Amino acid sequence: MSSTTQDGGKSDGKSDGGTKKSALSPRLKMILTAVGVVIFAAVGIALMLQFAASERDREMRQWQSRMSIVIDSRYTDIDRWLTRQIDDLRGIADNASVQLYLTVFHEAGTDPNAEDAPAELGYLGNLLEVVADRAGFKSETTGPQVSANVQKVGVAGLALVDMDHFVIVSSSGFPPLQGKLRAFLDQAERGVTSISDIFLNESGQPSMAFVVPVYAVQADETPDSQLGYVVGVKEVAGELFPLLEQPGATEQTAETMIVRQSGNTIDYLTPRRDGTGPLKKGLAADTPNLASAWAVRTVGGFATVTDYAGNEVLAISRAFGQVPWTLVYKVDTSEALAESEQRLQLLMVVFGVIIVLVLIGMLALWYYGTSQRATEAANKFEELANRFQGQRNFMHLVTDSQPNSIVILDEDGHYRWFNKTALDLSRMDRKDMFDKHVSAILGPIEGKRIAAWVKEALAKGERLTVTHEMELGNDGPKVYRSDFQPLPAREDFPPGVLMVSQDITESVLEREKREAAMRQLVGTLVSVVDRRDPYSANHSVRVGEVARAVAQEMQVERVLVETAAIAGSLMNLGKITIPEEVLTKQGALTPDEMQLIQQSVLTSADLVKDVDFDGPVYDTLRQLQEHFDGSGTPDHLSGKDIVVTARIGAVANAFVGMVSARAWRAGMSFDKALDILLGDGNKKYDRGVVVALANYLDNRGGRDQWMSFGEPPEDGGDAQA
Repeated sequence: MSSTTQDGGKSDGKSDGGTKKSALSPRLKMILTAVGVVIFAAVGIALMLQFAASERDREMRQWQSRMSIVIDSRYTDIDRWLTRQIDDLRGIADNASVQLYLTVFHEAGTDPNAEDAPAELGYLGNLLEVVADRAGFKSETTGPQVSANVQKVGVAGLALVDMDHFVIVSSSGFPPLQGKLRAFLDQAERGVTSISDIFLNESGQPSMAFVVPVYAVQADETPDSQLGYVVGVKEVAGELFPLLEQPGATEQTAETMIVRQSGNTIDYLTPRRDGTGPLKKGLAADTPNLASAWAVRTVGGFATVTDYAGNEVLAISRAFGQVPWTLVYKVDTSEALAESEQRLQLLMVVFGVIIVLVLIGMLALWYYGTSQRATEAANKFEELANRFQGQRNFMHLVTDSQPNSIVILDEDGHYRWFNKTALDLSRMDRKDMFDKHVSAILGPIEGKRIAAWVKEALAKGERLTVTHEMELGNDGPKVYRSDFQPLPAREDFPPGVLMVSQDITESVLEREKREAAMRQLVGTLVSVVDRRDPYSANHSVRVGEVARAVAQEMQVERVLVETAAIAGSLMNLGKITIPEEVLTKQGALTPDEMQLIQQSVLTSADLVKDVDFDGPVYDTLRQLQEHFDGSGTPDHLSGKDIVVTARIGAVANAFVGMVSARAWRAGMSFDKALDILLGDGNKKYDRGVVVALANYLDNRGGRDQWMSFGEPPEDGGDAQA
């Protein structure tokens, strides 16, 4: 047997007596069973009710979201309509000619009704007619049809009114300034744009008035410089009420209304679904649970209330800023929640049936269990014990066949179970290894580390994977990958950790060999470029070195660290396609030659596109010239859309280019280069990468490490990069 466990127990004649004494009477068993059934049924019903309540809450939240979209859409359209009316009138009030004529009338004290009234009144009248016709401030006049000499009464139009509320000029059909219209104008504050509430005009149609102040020409817009008003009156049923309808709405009981509170009365300013016209019937504001009264009191709320017809509805409200209105959108709950209630009822029936079936099954099992003979129970127990022993032996066989070391350690680091591989690695006898501390088996250094990982895995409550070296036997140190899986405590076993260790030494050596070969290949390619372009000598190597350091400082994955270093080293590979006379040219480059140099990075990417690197070397090279704000090339990527290795490479390339000495100039100081990079942070470069570079320079010895970058080249190299 390759693993060690400890089993023990005592048995004597007293155990039978204790069993008899502890045996429950049939009556007590029946009572306990009944109590258990009742508790199960109560818990099941409680869970059903809780589920139903949560489903109703979820459905209400969904309806609130849907209704918010509708009411916000209607609110926006109505608010824009109100603003549009004011804008139409403000266009007249801001008209320089209107301001000039009103200034002349005001200073001359001219009576517009006099026979010698200026001809400018005709211009103003025509202007009002045009705007009224375009903006909808027109309607048929009303009055008796029995005589041509009877003046018909207008109900809509535009007018210029002086500060004494005298009509200077108006469009045709403008109503007399009397009644509610006169009261609204009297209440208008000087220098303030005003909108009246909805009222019924002489024809019994819902109307509104709009007032915009007119100021003297070239005067400040202050109350003292106001000369009059532009007054607009229109019937709103044809324009405003259609805005209450939501396009594409499918709810049959959905209704959008505009209401206001006047004293203790809620007025309905728009037609109701029951056929009641606007301002025809009001309801008391203290009507219990009335939807419109609730909407006025709770602006922006969502609730289940009662509408004017006594139907329970879902309602949501919004308040307007320009007028004392409240917008209400409601849907009958009988329609809104019908589908969800049917689904819930079906689920409740299904759950109820399940509970009943489970209860029946419990009773049947209890009956079956109590009817078995003691001998059958004993035989069953023996069979289970034999099966358990067989499974235990099988598990030992399986674990002992594994090439990995498998052990169970308690929370203090003592061995509680182990397979044959772990036993062989310990070079100890089976009886000596059990209950030993891991430090006694693997040594104090490795034992202390493993004990710490055990505690960490138990504290986190999740699997912990660690790659580490251990020296066991005479084979020297080997690399292991160990998984620490927490095991919860049981009655017969304390909390512990399952530790599975796999020897990955060969894989690590193979990977290191492959990486070394890759680095040699990259070095060879870089040397090829350096031979053709002496001005770029050492630049690629330095970019790769800086990129590796910054990537490690940012703690990116190991594969990405290698990717940044390789891409930095290969960024000038594309220059092998550029004619040597261009690379070694001493004078200024032509635009075409400069474009060849700039495109060489993309050429580098194309040359390595089909090489199977571990990381995104191709993407890194292709995106080296992208800018963090999206202004770079070739694809105008921005932000996190640029791979992190390309963001690192761009900063490393710029840094090396600035601090490296050239044949014709000295290298820039590290501090000045960092200031330039930080100035372009989140513009050309990722500011986080620049900060990582600065931290490496100041806190990781980067300044001393790269001090040689500023030394002048020996033969004029390292000039262009």
